[in-house]
Amino acid sequence: MNAARALLYFHTLRSLRATQVLGRVWRGLRRPAIDDSPAPELRPVAADWTEPARLEASWCSPTRRAFLGVEREVDSPGAWSDETCSRLWLYNLHYFDDLVARDAEERAAWHRAEVARWIAQNPPAEGPGWEPYPTSLRIVNWVRWRLAGEELPAVVRHSLAVQARYLRENLEHHLLGNHLLANAKALVFAGATFRGREAEGWLRQGLAILRRELREQVLSDGGHFERSPMYHSIVLADLLDLLNLFATYGGELPPACHAAAEEWKRVAQAMRRWLAAMCHPDGEIALFNDAAFGVAPAPAELEGYARRLGLGPSPLPHAGALHLASSGYLRLELGEALAFLDVGEIGPSYLPGHAHADSLGFELSLGGKRFLVDSGTSLYEEGPERLRQRGTAAHNTVEVDGVDSSEVWASFRVARRAAPHGLEIDESPDGFEIACGHDGYLRLPGRVYHQRRWRLEAGALHVLDRLEGRFKRATARYHLHPTVEKPGPGVLRLPDFGAVSFEGEPLPPVLEPTTWHPRFGSAEPSSRLAFPFSEPSLRTTFRW
Repeated sequence: MNAARALLYFHTLRSLRATQVLGRVWRGLRRPAIDDSPAPELRPVAADWTEPARLEASWCSPTRRAFLGVEREVDSPGAWSDETCSRLWLYNLHYFDDLVARDAEERAAWHRAEVARWIAQNPPAEGPGWEPYPTSLRIVNWVRWRLAGEELPAVVRHSLAVQARYLRENLEHHLLGNHLLANAKALVFAGATFRGREAEGWLRQGLAILRRELREQVLSDGGHFERSPMYHSIVLADLLDLLNLFATYGGELPPACHAAAEEWKRVAQAMRRWLAAMCHPDGEIALFNDAAFGVAPAPAELEGYARRLGLGPSPLPHAGALHLASSGYLRLELGEALAFLDVGEIGPSYLPGHAHADSLGFELSLGGKRFLVDSGTSLYEEGPERLRQRGTAAHNTVEVDGVDSSEVWASFRVARRAAPHGLEIDESPDGFEIACGHDGYLRLPGRVYHQRRWRLEAGALHVLDRLEGRFKRATARYHLHPTVEKPGPGVLRLPDFGAVSFEGEPLPPVLEPTTWHPRFGSAEPSSRLAFPFSEPSLRTTFRW
């Protein structure tokens, strides 16, 4: 290992918690035994299962699956662990989301056959399907399938019990975050499905993890601590499913479940408010950090689900400035403009795996249409494209001397990280003025500090970037939505909105081709404005 690589590891590992390091060592040394004993008895259901939030169907035929923009046949035992597929594609294959997806009843015969085939062709502890995360999602989906009206044969009940036992011995303490929440949710679902001493143990352990982790992972402003609107939506869906589960089993569950449900309702309400604040006028999420459409249920699906569970409507954010202080985002709405500013930490210090090097980046909608966009996320596989999508140049902020503001590397690692400083929020009748800086470039030889000032007023957005320290060349980039056209010098056109002029000082911008990734597996051709500068400051203005 060379010195540069060693430094990356040092700055990455120094922020980890002891439980993550020890958990990884423990997982490498330990091989849990398979408990193949008979399944416990099923717990009786007390009430109807409420219609949940739905994902789109992913099964195209009895054996053809479509995940992450890729369709493949799954018609042999080896297809479950085909190494020509990405790891994430294989994970999706083992989730069984389609059992509870939109119009699932039309594919009921396929589902019954495929569940039986999975059990026959995936022996316990073998292959990617038995890793803790896909196991957790599959347990929940099989239970949701049952609660939606499916009679589970004895072989399926037995497999559920074996999976729950194996999961309990393989919880993802080495990863923490949303993975550990998914593990805990699955234990609670398995513990509620069965009854008896063993099932009560699953239930207690899942509840204990959820109690501890939700208090840490859901911040005081309602945002999930990984700062990804997509993962926030996933965790909110998990909470709503748990509330649905407890309402369905009712008095059949121990009192601790109902006490937990009251706390979860409060958390879910805060998460709903945060999600509503972080959506563009098109109803979809802002694409900060690892985020894409279609992985979590859409915000409208989640809102409908919450209302069906009796949580009532969630208040919509008002025009003006809304500071989501704990998660580090600012929402600014004035006239036809809606902007989201990233002025916070990149994520929890010990868990930045879904973070991008996007400090002081932002997104902007005009007239209800996306105009300036984060480039999104299309893949998790390690390689140049994953690094490019996480890098500073893929976001609406400033890159200095070709270096990322935070040292993103591999697929999910971050070494030295940018931290925000000096946030100022000034709201007046004329608009908003926001100032913030970050120290991500202080590690450069020239000790560069980046400060950005936004001024949003009626019909215009002004951005002033200042760089203190020595540098050779910096570039401010602004990524345009694929629908934005450039009809002439200094002019852009946003369909169904109109012309937007732009200017930069001291140098004019360059229009560069790039891609936008609103979904996994997708790459839509788009453009970005690149403003190179070597002076201490750059002024950029957009007028509409």
